[in-house]
Amino acid sequence: MKRMMLTLAGGLAAFLTLAPAAQAAPWQPINQREHRLTTRINQGVRNGSLNRREAARLRYRYRRLASLENRYRRSGGLSSWERRDLNRRFDSLSHSIRVQRHDRQRRWRR
Repeated sequence: MKRMMLTLAGGLAAFLTLAPAAQAAPWQPINQREHRLTTRINQGVRNGSLNRREAARLRYRYRRLASLENRYRRSGGLSSWERRDLNRRFDSLSHSIRVQRHDRQRRWRR
């Protein structure tokens, strides 16, 4: 009985230490994320899932985010707080792209 309890406790401890690492998304360089976001916007325009107004708004948000990144970098690199802030903003923009591409507001072709 004692041996079984020790085995269960050891398994639980191993699970608890590995669970957060498995849930964390892999880190991506900011330049790679920027490229993926612009690609997704351009694909949405090409396949008609984004209309002109939606694409213009998303590109505007992207340009503002890129200028914020440039301001952060001017101070001599990105601090951990700045990197977290940029990641949060990139996540928000990515979510907006996903919502706009799937909202069934299509570009009408003539």
